[in-house]
Amino acid sequence: MTHRKAVATMVLVTLLWSIAGVATRHLQSAAAFEVTFWRSSANALALGLLLGWQMGYGALWRAIRQGGPLLWWSGLCWAVMFTAFMVAMTLTTVANVLITMSLAPMFTALISRFTLGQRLPARTWVAIVLAGAGIAWMYGSQLGAAKTSLLGTLVSLTVPMGGSAMWALAQHNARQHPDDKLDMTPAVLIGAVISALVTLPLSVPFVATGHDVALLVMLGVVQLAIPCVLAVSASRVLKAPEAALLGLLEILFGVAWTWLGTSEVPTPAVIGGGSLVLAALAGNELLALLGKRAAPKA
Repeated sequence: MTHRKAVATMVLVTLLWSIAGVATRHLQSAAAFEVTFWRSSANALALGLLLGWQMGYGALWRAIRQGGPLLWWSGLCWAVMFTAFMVAMTLTTVANVLITMSLAPMFTALISRFTLGQRLPARTWVAIVLAGAGIAWMYGSQLGAAKTSLLGTLVSLTVPMGGSAMWALAQHNARQHPDDKLDMTPAVLIGAVISALVTLPLSVPFVATGHDVALLVMLGVVQLAIPCVLAVSASRVLKAPEAALLGLLEILFGVAWTWLGTSEVPTPAVIGGGSLVLAALAGNELLALLGKRAAPKA
């Protein structure tokens, strides 16, 4: 894959990721945990087929069986992300969830600093402070709002936390096995299976209509399984700052889809605080990218 194709692939990936919010708003009767169950089940089935086709079903099974604790801990992180994301979507606005999720790079930087001893440049500390101010602005406006909205934003915080823990595990794996890295791709499948199994008893009795199930199965395949596989392919070409910058398009696409496709309009505090968060993250990743490009020339 060329660099240009990798960029185009990541744009497509973020576009597919971004449809979850607007699709969720068109559900008829499915509740929070049932929404997660159908989406995670479809995701697990599609990932099993896609990864089995890519790796071979025997190799996929061996990778899962021999992966060890690191692979399963990573799978647990994915399960938290899959579950908390959809539950949060049913409790608060799409903009709140997506902007809160964008904090994953900041959480990853902090976890890497205190668990792996990685030094953070000054630009990252500035971005952390600005992003924190933006989140405080957003959440402060919700303190007097409905309890479900505040609960939803708190639940959505576990999504970037789970993602940050997953990346820290991947970095730890790279340090422990520099010459023979563990393939962490099957962890996504493990996470989908765990999410489906955990939410199954919480979904009974099922109340979703056929329309709801079809919509959630579509999300599991089109919004999760396919873009996850495409993102892995693009990540082999793109630098981490590039991928992080392109990943921010999911927030912009997701808020735009919901704004256009539903009656849900972001509040001024969400727009202002979210813009501050996105500006801090984009500035940090852009400076990192420019620094890496300038280093070889120097």
